Amino acid sequence: MATTGTRAAAAKGAAARRADLPFGPELGLRRDQLIEMYRLIATTRALDERMWVLNRAGKVPFVISGQGHEGAQVGLFFDLRRGHDWLVPYYRSVAACLTLGMTPREIMLAQFARADDPSSGGRQMPGHYGSAARNIMSQSSPVATQVLHAVGIALAAKIRRTDQVAVTELGEGASNQGDFHEGLNFAGIHRLPVIIVVENNGYAISVPASLETAVEDIASRAAGYAMPGVIVDGADVLACYRAGREAIARARRGDGPTLIEAKVTRLTAHSSDDQQTKYRTAADLAEGRQHDPLPRFRGELRDAGVLDGGLEERLAAEIKTVVDDATDWAESQPEPDPATAERYVYHEPEA
Repeated sequence: MATTGTRAAAAKGAAARRADLPFGPELGLRRDQLIEMYRLIATTRALDERMWVLNRAGKVPFVISGQGHEGAQVGLFFDLRRGHDWLVPYYRSVAACLTLGMTPREIMLAQFARADDPSSGGRQMPGHYGSAARNIMSQSSPVATQVLHAVGIALAAKIRRTDQVAVTELGEGASNQGDFHEGLNFAGIHRLPVIIVVENNGYAISVPASLETAVEDIASRAAGYAMPGVIVDGADVLACYRAGREAIARARRGDGPTLIEAKVTRLTAHSSDDQQTKYRTAADLAEGRQHDPLPRFRGELRDAGVLDGGLEERLAAEIKTVVDDATDWAESQPEPDPATAERYVYHEPEA
């Protein structure tokens, strides 16, 4: 049996090791929260990989992947209040939606376009996520329109004094649309509790960032709208958590909006209809894989003593079970009734 002195020395050594890692006490994260962050990232990746398998098998029509974006989304949004704050996602937002409370079953309902899909009742193409019960607003296909929606929600929250924060996401290509600039301008003028996250993966479909914008960093545009512009490594989960926590606190105390640029990697083609090897070199693709947030965070948790082999194996088995269940269950659910195709298109007077 270990003596008291031995246990004290071991505890002191463990504390010293923790102090050398990016899991410092100033973040205020408990071990169970770190494990939950890892679970969300790993589950999102497994769901995304399953979507590609289903697409190639001809079971779902379209995939627009978030592989490489998961760490940024989980880190940035982990401090939001589920069911209270608002998320206006974009098509790569699976990790964000799971972080705010959507389930793998609900994500798969959207892929299969089933009648009980909370995003749209099977009326939207895959990648258009939403959940009214969780304050996740479904978006439309035109990029950057979600910025205006988030700003409008934030204005309502400020007027109603609900202490809510609205967050939205988009790619760096969408930041060139007028909606983005109009939204930031309005949010800056009225100091709204909104956070705009640009997930810069370097490509707007096939167009590299160097040909999309004259500025190197999208965050530099924040200065024109009197708000902080924050750049964060999207593969560094806890750096994202810190940036998100600070922006959320700033918005909630009434100090206004924040523009966050997360530098992420795009590990897959733009979508299942794209072939990125036509415009990306082998060296570019290999370099991008070096910024995968999942193995990086897994390694950090191992080094910190949060993950060990046994726990990692259990989590992997649990995640596989969850993804298998979500796939099989969603596929078995009924499709929308064709007789309801015109529902929600025009105003329907109450009977």
